[in-house]
Amino acid sequence: MDKCIVIGASHAGAQLVASLRQNGWQGDIDLVGDEPYLPYHHPPLSKTFLADDKSIEQILIRPASAYEKADITTHLGRRAVSLSWDTKTVTFDDGAMLTGSHIVLATGGVPRRLPISGASLPGVHVLRNAADVLAIKKLATRGSRTVIIGGGYIGLETAASLTKLGVHVTLLEAEERVLARVTGPEISAFYQRIHQEEGVAVLTAAMAATIEGIETVTGVSLKDGRSIPADLVIMGVGIAPDTLLAESAGLAIDDGVLVDERCQASKPGIYAIGDCARQDHPLYQRSLRLESIQNATDQAKNAAAAICGKPAPAAALPWFWSDQYDLKLQIAGLSQGFDNIAVRGNVREGRSFAAFYFKQKQLIACDAVNRPMEFMVAKKLLTEGKTVDPSRLIDESIDIKTVLAP
Repeated sequence: MDKCIVIGASHAGAQLVASLRQNGWQGDIDLVGDEPYLPYHHPPLSKTFLADDKSIEQILIRPASAYEKADITTHLGRRAVSLSWDTKTVTFDDGAMLTGSHIVLATGGVPRRLPISGASLPGVHVLRNAADVLAIKKLATRGSRTVIIGGGYIGLETAASLTKLGVHVTLLEAEERVLARVTGPEISAFYQRIHQEEGVAVLTAAMAATIEGIETVTGVSLKDGRSIPADLVIMGVGIAPDTLLAESAGLAIDDGVLVDERCQASKPGIYAIGDCARQDHPLYQRSLRLESIQNATDQAKNAAAAICGKPAPAAALPWFWSDQYDLKLQIAGLSQGFDNIAVRGNVREGRSFAAFYFKQKQLIACDAVNRPMEFMVAKKLLTEGKTVDPSRLIDESIDIKTVLAP
């Protein structure tokens, strides 16, 4: 009988097994995860799971009964170490093996660690999974001092959550501004202002040189000679795609497993989805590796349809979100390469605005903070390939919904 083996009990893996059954897959399904938990929601890890007293059971994507009802066999707390593409055999670190007719890699990413002295000291952590957060929560006590290295979304979200717990947070960003790689200067300045108003010490152009301590971390030394005391250090400097199994199978790799429009890798019968996969995106005419729940879900549905011989779902517009304090940021599209920004609202005051990104007069993306209507309008414009006069977007006397009119 056909068997589909899914490596990675992630958002992508959880959606893949559900979509297989929804598409009528009658064969066996095995879901393998290296954590001892069923697939759980990852966005809450740096937010409510860190800041509040939540349990893993409260953030599960689906309860255990859903997998039992769908006749899905779960292998939790097991680490796959190699994959033979010709026999479709997965080997585990204890020597056990699983063989199937189809293999789906949903292995996600591995947190990057700075190659600096002291990086392996007790008290130095990354934030990628539940175990990371549980370890951080033990040290993040009220009045303690945390240094976060990295001013991207994960660093900012973690800073917001720890501040809520009464932790004194210093955030270090090596670039001249936070979020420098993903957004415009106006939005960077907005988030720096908000975090400073909330009590976070934000240091930009601040590059960590060494992590101090002997038996445990005591601080971070910067390349300019400054020293920041710390009881806890969190590295939030991005992830690298987990391609270990793909490499063992001889799959084509380039900052992720290369897959086609159906998420099939370079060897037949093997698929890759989510943070570990790189795919040509029809809306952007280039190869992308997108780290988002929406992309993981869409690729899982695509791969499941391909495995079941069903038509591929239409390509979706990338979108993302970030929650910090009372701010909900919703992002539609990709802003890389923009040459103009039109801002609706005041980023220098208050806590609400929408930034519309243009490239050669074409709308390409939107960042909306506490502006759900602007986000929805931008999604529709981007999905339909329409653009609009920037002056109409920034004029708040004009109802944003009217820009959708023909």
